[in-house]
Amino acid sequence: MNAETTLQQQIRLAVGTRPEARIFRNQVGSLPDPRTGRLVTFGLAKGSADLIGWRTITVTPAMVGTRLAIFTSIEVKTPTGRVRPEQQAWLQAVQQAGGIAIIARSVPDAELALSPTC
Repeated sequence: MNAETTLQQQIRLAVGTRPEARIFRNQVGSLPDPRTGRLVTFGLAKGSADLIGWRTITVTPAMVGTRLAIFTSIEVKTPTGRVRPEQQAWLQAVQQAGGIAIIARSVPDAELALSPTC
């Protein structure tokens, strides 16, 4: 198992028990169909983050305790890992739409992004 996969698992374990957040593995790629030989792509979208989900927040008193799920996208990289252009474009698109999108190089990075005070 490589360092990035290990870090992904550590992040999922660390934030998976939080009641205000749910994070799922988003495996992206393509493989040939063994029967037809055609390329089959899988995952959310090219460049989409390794971990996706939501963080639940409680809105201001004007909305009387309404809870909202904020789309969350975590691209996991080792301390020396590089973000590809399509990954950066994904993160920017999520942020511009009002979601949470970060590059996590450690468990504390992910925990901070999912913190209720963030």
